[in-house]
Amino acid sequence: MVPPPEYDPLYLAGIAHFNVCDFFEAHEVWEELWTDYRGPARGFYQGLIQVAVALHHFGNGNIRGAKKLYVSSRAYLEPYRPHEQGLDIDALFAKMELCFAEVLATQEEFPQIEIQPDLIPEIHLDPPA
Repeated sequence: MVPPPEYDPLYLAGIAHFNVCDFFEAHEVWEELWTDYRGPARGFYQGLIQVAVALHHFGNGNIRGAKKLYVSSRAYLEPYRPHEQGLDIDALFAKMELCFAEVLATQEEFPQIEIQPDLIPEIHLDPPA
């Protein structure tokens, strides 16, 4: 029998903040992990940080910042598809695309778009922590 993976406590703490829509704190916790981490998942953590910041900006009405961070988060996470550290990256991409659909479609310089609470993604690990 394969033992369950050991996830970094900061990774899990960031997910906990993320799942209650405390995106700024999720970013802070993941940034603490990313700062000291030198392994192969460094870009993965950077991508998660940017996902959290994109959602933080979106929730605060900074649509241009949200769009920019959305695009860069995908670039960071792309090499880790389809799964990394229990996270289904393809599923996260799909949820983010739904959440950000209006942001990505707008051509306005300063659009007024409100985040739809029921479209905000959550992170659930498989295998669970």
